[in-house]
Amino acid sequence: MGSFLKRFSRHLLACCLLAAAVPAMAESEILSAAEELKPGQDGLPPPLEKPLHVTVCFFDFQGKNGDFYSQAKDLALIAQRWNVYADLKVFTDERVTAENFKVGQCDAAGISTLRARQFNPFMGSVDAVGGVPDYESMRLLLHTLLDPKIAPMTITGQYQILGVMPIGGAYVHVNNRHIDSIEKAAGKKIAVLDWDKTQTEIVRRIGAQPVSADLTNIGGKFNNGQVDIIVMPALAYRPFELYRGLGEYGGIYKFPLAQMSASLVINRDRIKKKLPDLDEKLSVFRGIAGQFLDQMLDQIFKLLEKTEKDIPAKYWLPMDKANEDGFKMMMRDARIQMTKEGYYDARMMKLQKKVRCKLKPNEAECSLPDE
Repeated sequence: MGSFLKRFSRHLLACCLLAAAVPAMAESEILSAAEELKPGQDGLPPPLEKPLHVTVCFFDFQGKNGDFYSQAKDLALIAQRWNVYADLKVFTDERVTAENFKVGQCDAAGISTLRARQFNPFMGSVDAVGGVPDYESMRLLLHTLLDPKIAPMTITGQYQILGVMPIGGAYVHVNNRHIDSIEKAAGKKIAVLDWDKTQTEIVRRIGAQPVSADLTNIGGKFNNGQVDIIVMPALAYRPFELYRGLGEYGGIYKFPLAQMSASLVINRDRIKKKLPDLDEKLSVFRGIAGQFLDQMLDQIFKLLEKTEKDIPAKYWLPMDKANEDGFKMMMRDARIQMTKEGYYDARMMKLQKKVRCKLKPNEAECSLPDE
């Protein structure tokens, strides 16, 4: 076990903030990294004076048999060394996960950032279509989000999104590689998450037919031919058995329409009753996080890139520049429209544009005044 994983685990476990999302580390890695961790040693804080009991509504489409749930259980056991006791309530339906959290069944929730938008529009807009084009942009954005000035923007009423974790680029999967342009997608059936208005908006812009779906059935609809196109990260390829829908003639375009992520959302009111100095603890965490963020992201992006490479090369398709430019313009128009309608947070859109233009200042959008 490398020194990075040990340092990474020390900081995260000490702050008890990632009980819901650590997909970059296998179970054995978590346990190995935590073997030497002891409260009050090697710079780690002592255990809390009083036991802190928290409940976490946790989404794993495989339920208690899922990898994410298994990893979360390991973290919960380790957190007990600091007198923190997490009760994980796992759900196979993300909508039900969010609803249970909303009605007060849990203190925190581990859900997709798309779903978390309802609790905080600013952080919930991280996954905006075309907003974060690649991993380099995601890295810079996550560094920026650690700025103490950003913290108040992560809070909406009683809710706060503590952080997001990348889960990979969202790629266009087609059941026929002849669908190789925006024009050829017209008239095709495209699966859209039934609660994400932006997906429906974009599908209609290209003249295609949106078909309502959710994370429990989107893979099945593609595999059995109910839809011609889906947009998913590489992490979904094997568990959703997407090779069935791709078949002999399908493909995946190597051009992410967005960078998807998972979010850890908390109910501040509930947790502050148990931990009155919550904001002080979070301030300390932000100060620590900047010291290991790059190393953490190196591990995550390495995993995501490996996941992409594990997909048979025959399925990956290039996208020509003309189509890339067309998608970029279409996504930009959609972001602007969705922001005007209040769906995306204008502050996050402005921040993401700054990130994109810092990395690629010669892009056409950087000379335009909107966003």
